[in-house]
Amino acid sequence: MAQDILIVDDEADIRTLTAGILEDEGYETREAADSQGALEALSARQPSLVLLDIWLQGSELDGLQILKQIKQNHPEIPVLMMSGHGTVETAVTAIKDGAYDFIEKPFKADRLLLNVRRAVEAARLRSENEELRLRAGSSLDLIGTSSAMREIQQVIDRAAPSNSRILIFGPSGSGKEIVARNIHARSNRADGPFVIVNCATMAPDRVEMELFGTEGDGGSRRIGTFERAHGGTLVLDEVSDMPLETQGKIVRVLQEQNFERVGGSTRVQVNVRVISSTTRDLQAEVAAGRFREDLFYRL
Repeated sequence: MAQDILIVDDEADIRTLTAGILEDEGYETREAADSQGALEALSARQPSLVLLDIWLQGSELDGLQILKQIKQNHPEIPVLMMSGHGTVETAVTAIKDGAYDFIEKPFKADRLLLNVRRAVEAARLRSENEELRLRAGSSLDLIGTSSAMREIQQVIDRAAPSNSRILIFGPSGSGKEIVARNIHARSNRADGPFVIVNCATMAPDRVEMELFGTEGDGGSRRIGTFERAHGGTLVLDEVSDMPLETQGKIVRVLQEQNFERVGGSTRVQVNVRVISSTTRDLQAEVAAGRFREDLFYRL
């Protein structure tokens, strides 16, 4: 999946030039001219990187103030500061406040691209290290040479390159998570996040907060698992334990690829591949009225 970069600069020609350089290298870009546009874009969808000018004419907040808000609400997003009138003191302040680096304008395309690649890669490695710590000791290996195991490998090889949703059935301990990880690792989303949410371990009144995140007064936000999985894969483990009301909202998310955070009104656009797993017979659950039929067929 292409990395999503938000460009914040008050000069339209700089935004257009920068976007062109990045798009030629396969990045997706969004643009904002001031703090309001930047914060709205961040609220709509979390980018992979923010390119942020320090001096924004006509903006309520300058670049350093926007940087502080980003690091307060989204500390994992890398920020590259830009300025044509920068000083050493300004650059040091930006780095101390959490910016990944500082680049002076006018910049050469190769220098911009080098800094962008480094910032995105550093963020990816941090995320990867966090995931490795969470699943220390687990393995992607499917062990066995039986005909059944070879058939599973073949199914994974066929399913991985597609972008279709997948439903995995099997008893506890049968390796459903390993299969899901193999599908993700062999897909075109392999460089994106792999996020697992266990529907069976969440309190019913907190499922939607975990999935969609929350939005409170004063601009405070907490992103949910759907947003964290943007550009990658989200695994809904034990999906049969999801409350019926939440199942209806999941149907809409799968249809529209957007949602509202709990307590918020902003539509969040995401690009997520959903893999679900369960130990139960979902057709029997549908017949018993415990699982939505429309969700079953979309999974």
